[in-house]
Amino acid sequence: MDAAPARWFLYLLECRNGSYYAGISTDVQARFAAHLAGKGARYTRANPPLRVLASREFPDRASASRAEWQLKQLPRHRKLAFLADPAQPAA
Repeated sequence: MDAAPARWFLYLLECRNGSYYAGISTDVQARFAAHLAGKGARYTRANPPLRVLASREFPDRASASRAEWQLKQLPRHRKLAFLADPAQPAA
């Protein structure tokens, strides 16, 4: 029996200094907990996250990574809209 393919998520965190941090994971809540525990990215160790602002599901890691790159190119005020609207192109 084949296991179902992992779903990947692009997520956006709000950090204590007011900045945003974007990343990808198969389990957003577990990844957020890792960031909180200081076991996430170097950026979130220096700028601890406060909350998950939004996330968006993708069928595979490659499409989630492309969407992460695209999100990081957007101005701050468009990042939440990008994650909230599944009709927006992701790659």
